[in-house]
Amino acid sequence: MTKQPNILILMVDQLNGTLFPDGPADFLHAPALKALAARSARFRNSYTGSPLCAPGRAAFMSGRLPSRTGVYDNAAEFTSDIPTYAHHLRRAGYYTCLSGKMHFVGPDQLHGFEERLTTDIYPADFGWTPDYRKPGERIDWWYHNLGSVTGAGVAEISNQMEYDDEVAFNAEQKLYQLSRGSDERPWCLTVSFTHPHDPYVARRKFWDLYEDCPELEPRVGAVPFEDQDAHSQRLYLANDYKNFDITTEDVRRSRQAYYANISYLDDKIATLLDTLKRCRMDEDTVVVFCSDHGDMLGERGLWFKMSFFEGSARVPMMIAGPGIEGRTVTAPVSTIDITPTLADIAGVDLSEVAPWTDGESLKPLIEGGERTSPVLIEYAAEGSYAPLISIRRGRFKFNHCELDPPQLFDLEADPDELTNLATDPAHAETLAAFEAEMRERWDMARFDREVRDSQARRWVVYEALRNGSYYPWDFQPLQKASERYMRNHMDLNTLEEAARFPRGE
Repeated sequence: MTKQPNILILMVDQLNGTLFPDGPADFLHAPALKALAARSARFRNSYTGSPLCAPGRAAFMSGRLPSRTGVYDNAAEFTSDIPTYAHHLRRAGYYTCLSGKMHFVGPDQLHGFEERLTTDIYPADFGWTPDYRKPGERIDWWYHNLGSVTGAGVAEISNQMEYDDEVAFNAEQKLYQLSRGSDERPWCLTVSFTHPHDPYVARRKFWDLYEDCPELEPRVGAVPFEDQDAHSQRLYLANDYKNFDITTEDVRRSRQAYYANISYLDDKIATLLDTLKRCRMDEDTVVVFCSDHGDMLGERGLWFKMSFFEGSARVPMMIAGPGIEGRTVTAPVSTIDITPTLADIAGVDLSEVAPWTDGESLKPLIEGGERTSPVLIEYAAEGSYAPLISIRRGRFKFNHCELDPPQLFDLEADPDELTNLATDPAHAETLAAFEAEMRERWDMARFDREVRDSQARRWVVYEALRNGSYYPWDFQPLQKASERYMRNHMDLNTLEEAARFPRGE
């Protein structure tokens, strides 16, 4: 292994972590991910920093919670002065590259990456800004609705398939380029797919794998609106549930397509890992597999994310590479821990930004150690009227919003989170300890005020920039065609030799 290992990050979108209790569940057709799991440190209780794309990804890249990045929702700017793992590794001599989605909002579309190979799949401007000044308002042109469920089925191409096909192709070509050795630096390549994010549409060959799947119906059926907790009621309304009649067949087809898209991703990942091996870089490369957040998949009648329930907040995470033994880690961890972990693996000192970092290195856990610090989660985007926070410590999960009664779940005794223990006198002491910790960690009034101020500023800026000539912030991948393949300022003999790997066989 080189002194600083190469790093390949395989990120997916909206993958429910309960389907990865110890690697992919047995019923999933995912041979590449199962093989990766066998040689990985597998984090059974891994959580997102925020159960929504942009805030979850900003937390993953920076090691900071949304209340500290300012990325509260899918239209909040990720400012350029926040260091990411791409900055830390690049500063330490790494080549850093992104193929795929990272949902950066704002004019900076690199955030430490030296190169991006594709554009993003979602907008980079402020157009998707929620508005706490109008609680209950649905912004129909971009809010989720249950049409993803009623429209579930088969297609051979879709918006998302077109994107992920491009992501995988560019990532494979980049691995070939890296193998040729023209750049001696260690590298970090992040490959970020948009599947299995809804809409629940899959290619036939993957759909058919799950025709007789025993997992097509939720463990917990739909809960009537009036029996849902306050935040789940808000999500029902935000997802426009009144205008959709969700049948059992809709649920089954949605889940079948979702599982099929896990197999679609597995096929892409198999190709990338095979390329890594054939190009003889696998023994020097750390591989990280993770998701930005989960998907409720109809459990309790809830879909998509935006919730602290396990299906939405819990994500798969696996780390493999030189010196890492296959093992299951049960301690709760977070995607926020990935940035300090990568720094630790690469020998990068984060002491200059340590006070700003909310995560901690997972390397001690990978090596068999223990951890006592809790996992923290925040949410302050669509479907909420005020910020929500969650603390996972040991077997308990505590959820708080200033507008709602508290929630306390014992995840060992009640993995489906059916019994709220917050009103149980037998758990009054546990609840009080969590509430004291919450008040110590968060100033909820300040958090709420900062979210509202951010939203109000962005509404003004967005409306202004949409008047007159519009200049997009969306990333535009550029290729210098005159520097590709063979051109007349090049020596053909030198070019052909340099482009071949391996040489001399």
